[in-house]
Amino acid sequence: MSGGLVALLDDVAALARIAAASVDDVAAGAAKAGAKAAGVVIDDAAVTPQYVSGADPSRELPMIKRIFWGSLRNKLLIILPALLLVSAFVPGIIPFILMLGGTYLCYEGAEKVWHKLRGHHESKQAPAVERGPEAEARVTKGAITTDFILSCEIMVISMNEVADESLISRALILIVVALAITVLVYGAVALIVKMDDIGLHLTTKDSEGSQRFGRLLVTAMPGVLAAITFIGTIAMLWVGGHIMLQGAYDLGWHAPYDLVHVLEHPFAGIPVVGGFLAWLVNTLCSAVLGLAWGLIVMAIVHPLLKMLPFGRKGEHEEGDVRAAIAGHRPADRKAEPGA
Repeated sequence: MSGGLVALLDDVAALARIAAASVDDVAAGAAKAGAKAAGVVIDDAAVTPQYVSGADPSRELPMIKRIFWGSLRNKLLIILPALLLVSAFVPGIIPFILMLGGTYLCYEGAEKVWHKLRGHHESKQAPAVERGPEAEARVTKGAITTDFILSCEIMVISMNEVADESLISRALILIVVALAITVLVYGAVALIVKMDDIGLHLTTKDSEGSQRFGRLLVTAMPGVLAAITFIGTIAMLWVGGHIMLQGAYDLGWHAPYDLVHVLEHPFAGIPVVGGFLAWLVNTLCSAVLGLAWGLIVMAIVHPLLKMLPFGRKGEHEEGDVRAAIAGHRPADRKAEPGA
């Protein structure tokens, strides 16, 4: 009897070791996949605060909560099942889906750069959240739609990184990536949009140090948000350009990829910082390529959009939700201490 119990305990211990190893594999796969999607994650975090720009403070967190759940539904109920089916039955099209997403990232990044260089300014009309619940619902729906596109790219990049895993492992890894990234992005967004409220609260404290720090938060937030937008744009171009480089190489056109490696090779041998400098050169080349490809796509897409019956319909209304981040509400909500 005792021998049977010992054997049973051995089996349980063996199963526990297997389960622990599986958890470690899933965690490692999720970390690897999430790291590759980091550029798109940054852009996702940079885009979302624009959707609550100008909102009543009491409506900010409810709006972010709705976008959060919409993003999670996008990833887990639509994108994940579709990707698993594709990877199981037609895995050969994943590189093309990836390059299509890379093209979108290059296009979006190039468009932002183009508008910035031209001094483009969005509509100055009141934010949709100030025009009633229906307008707020449209803004939230638009945010979830934009998130769907970015989520597709995050999930496809992640899938590509774990394509050699079993179907079950891929599913578990992508579930972990979807949950972790969504919580990370919208947790960060919630913190960002409420940071100025924290600053305003601190300005009412008796401590002079707290008041000073509070004023610093309120004053700094527009610059912080603008910096996040800039980083997000560069990340889009870098990730998109790298996807196109790798995709072209995989399809047999090796010249661009080889050229980048030739350019980074002299830096790789520098002691201590060589690896970082080589990565920096690779990233810069990818971003330049992404910008060039994005401008080419813009030159093709923009004339086609103008030929469509609706043209760029809704462009001015979208100014509410795609307003320049530098115009985010902290600048409009400064208050004197104790006011």
